[in-house]
Amino acid sequence: MTPMMKQYHEAKAACGDALLFFRMGDFYELFLDDAKTAAGILGLNLTSRDKDSDNPTAMAGFPHHQLDSYLQKLIRAGYRAAVCEQVEDPKTAKGLVKREITRVVSAGTLTDDGLLDPREANYVAAVCMHRDKKAEKNGQEPRVGIAWAELSSGRFEAGTFAKSRIEDELARIGPAEVLYREDDVTFSPDTTAPWSWTSRPAWTFAEDAAKETLCKQFSVNGLEGFGFESDDAPALRAAGGVLTYLQETQRRDLDHFRSISAHKRSGFLQIDAATRRSLELTRTIRSGSRDGSLLGVIDRTCTPMGSRLLGDWIAAPLIDRTAIEARLDAVAELASDVKLRGDIRETLKETFDLTRLLGRIATGRTGPRDLQQVARTLASLPTLKARLSDRTSQRLSFIESHLHLCPELRSQLENALADEVPLSAVDGNFIRSGFSEELDGLRELAKGGKQWIAAYQKRQMDETGITNLKVGYNRVFGYFLEVSNAQRDRIPDFFIRKQTLKNCERYITPELKEYEEKVLAADEQAASCEQLLFQELRSQTHRHLTVLGEVAVAIAELDVLASLAEIAVTRRWVRPVLTDDSVLKVEGGRHPVLDVTLPQGEFVPNDCIQSPEAGMILLITGPNMAGKSTYIRQIALITLLAQAGSFVPADSAEIGIADRIFARVGASDELSRGQSTFMVEMVETARILNTATSRSLVILDEIGRGTSTYDGLSLAWAITEHLHEQIGCRTFFATHYHELTQLEESLPRVANLNVAVKEWDDEVIFLHRIVRGGADKSYGIHVARLAGIPTSVNERAKDVLAQLEADHRDALDRPTIQSPGAKQGDANGKFQLTLFGFADHPLIEQVDKLDVNSMTPLDALQFLQNAKESLNKSSETAKPNG
Repeated sequence: MTPMMKQYHEAKAACGDALLFFRMGDFYELFLDDAKTAAGILGLNLTSRDKDSDNPTAMAGFPHHQLDSYLQKLIRAGYRAAVCEQVEDPKTAKGLVKREITRVVSAGTLTDDGLLDPREANYVAAVCMHRDKKAEKNGQEPRVGIAWAELSSGRFEAGTFAKSRIEDELARIGPAEVLYREDDVTFSPDTTAPWSWTSRPAWTFAEDAAKETLCKQFSVNGLEGFGFESDDAPALRAAGGVLTYLQETQRRDLDHFRSISAHKRSGFLQIDAATRRSLELTRTIRSGSRDGSLLGVIDRTCTPMGSRLLGDWIAAPLIDRTAIEARLDAVAELASDVKLRGDIRETLKETFDLTRLLGRIATGRTGPRDLQQVARTLASLPTLKARLSDRTSQRLSFIESHLHLCPELRSQLENALADEVPLSAVDGNFIRSGFSEELDGLRELAKGGKQWIAAYQKRQMDETGITNLKVGYNRVFGYFLEVSNAQRDRIPDFFIRKQTLKNCERYITPELKEYEEKVLAADEQAASCEQLLFQELRSQTHRHLTVLGEVAVAIAELDVLASLAEIAVTRRWVRPVLTDDSVLKVEGGRHPVLDVTLPQGEFVPNDCIQSPEAGMILLITGPNMAGKSTYIRQIALITLLAQAGSFVPADSAEIGIADRIFARVGASDELSRGQSTFMVEMVETARILNTATSRSLVILDEIGRGTSTYDGLSLAWAITEHLHEQIGCRTFFATHYHELTQLEESLPRVANLNVAVKEWDDEVIFLHRIVRGGADKSYGIHVARLAGIPTSVNERAKDVLAQLEADHRDALDRPTIQSPGAKQGDANGKFQLTLFGFADHPLIEQVDKLDVNSMTPLDALQFLQNAKESLNKSSETAKPNG
């Protein structure tokens, strides 16, 4: 094994299952199995070292400047990568160049702009199960700690939750990577989840070790000051697991992690994973894209920081009325002043992603351009601060007070950095002339030396008569004189031959070498001086991390508030009136996504009045495509927007603050989990019935359709009764079970609504208007025709429907069956199916009249025989002819 390969194997042993990118000069190389894996994923050519040996070494590589693009491909394919860099200058190295793993890159530890979506946070999370046998014996649900951190920003939170909340909380956080304890038998990673899973050693989640790691990071003796309580051990264990992972992968100080927040669920609107998916809050169901979701449609932010914060607000709306009103006050003030809002938004466009810039500065991966963007962001602050002076809303005043101008840092950066700077400091020439006398002197010396070399070339051409003489440079010989073979007879004696090529020869002279030393020395000294100046600028910026972090938070919030004001004005949204009562009163309500995406005026607005007097459970019936699902979704989204602090798409809105929103809307078979559509539907419905409170908002769409008609109808009926009698929450129930409309007569807080339909010459026109009362038809065959079902099939369906309605439905479109002994088509022979009792039947009447005590066993058997024959005759009579 060569010394280099020995060095490689040592690095490979240190990086575990990560693919090792091994820096060799201007290339990164992968060897052995890593090379084979990477070649397939990255499309690299697979070659080998020692091809003629019995055991050739597979290898693949790429130029060093392509690192980011290849890392991105590898991470997206679900792999981790370790980057092994040359940590000393090859020119000064004695023997083999020293190499070290400088970072391990995974889905949750990305920091480079080229690898991240600027609009979305990139969290690494950890889940840590906490077993309390005594509590579980008493029937308490096991608890789990969940912690999440963003390396690029230093954001760090943790909380303790019930085990059943794992999926919901991870759906809210939306991590890129989730860590779990490798020996945890109570936890099974969901391989269908949109994040990657990474197993970790058990010791990284040990309680004492986790607390010690956290206290050392934050320089504190205890964690109570961050809001953690005595029963938050699971959260702290998870947080310790996350921090240990980041320290291992980054292999440097994480100075921008200055604190950790204790997440308290009680302050936020609870939304489970199914509801987030159904309402398409941040991703569409069909494509999984941000575009077309609620977040994608309402996002008018001007900065990446603002876009990410808006995502947080939509993912976790508030339930504290005072805090919501504070946001609404700020939005209202910005909405009412066109010039103020316009000036702020134009200035925000001149800022940069300060949050992620600070993350790169803290982890030592910053370049001159990052520092320049910090300076330009600071330059925009005086304008923002002036615009926000004397504001009346509390949030805008708070933001103004946290826009720290940092004049000394700004001045230093602006004076030091040139107008155009490279991404990497190694490219040089980014310090402005006039900033450093020493650097200017070295640059002048190097520049003068180069001018001398150009003059020297001209002088030699004149003195020797060699008209095509050239001065060249390479790393082997330095500067040299190149003469073509045709001019060799003119070469003077003091030219010293260094290299012979096919068509020319290369020479040096003592005078040329003397000046070469001066030029190269000046260049190297200038480069070293510039690097030292850069390090000082980076250190000075690093010392402002805390203050700049507050500035970043303030800019992000201002951007979100201005964005919400912008969409409120442009789409004519109104400020909601918030109340603690269980009411919903919306006039002219519109679906927030369709209101924006459809042409102006095309969407049909609808009202909603929901209260104990007007009805807490609203049953909406009507045909498919008429707008039932759109209506109930828009109510949920309007409520959610209001509690996030946004104006809402309506003419007016009074909204009682909800503690939870549940949406059981649609389902797809989860075959990978072995669950059918109906099973998923029932599991989600069970969660609603078990966890909803009187302050919750429940959205149900077609509950029970995944099973037989009467099973589904029975379940829908019982679910509605339970919501009415046991929970009493605001509920919208869209259904095709017209039988449920009867509940309005027996349950006082149930009211019927339907979607208005206009019939004309066998045509159906959907008016998309929600009106009082129940629907009397489903219009399924009309909808099928609109969907493109062949005419022959549609006409046959009409005939079958007519026969079924004649045989099995009464005048109110309720299911009926033929009674025994009745003639075909005899209306008196039909009786109404009931859900929770038996209708009258001749046989039942005969049984009821029997005197069982006076009957002998033979009499009883004879009665059963007669009854059986009677039923058989009735069945034969009821069969259709032919």
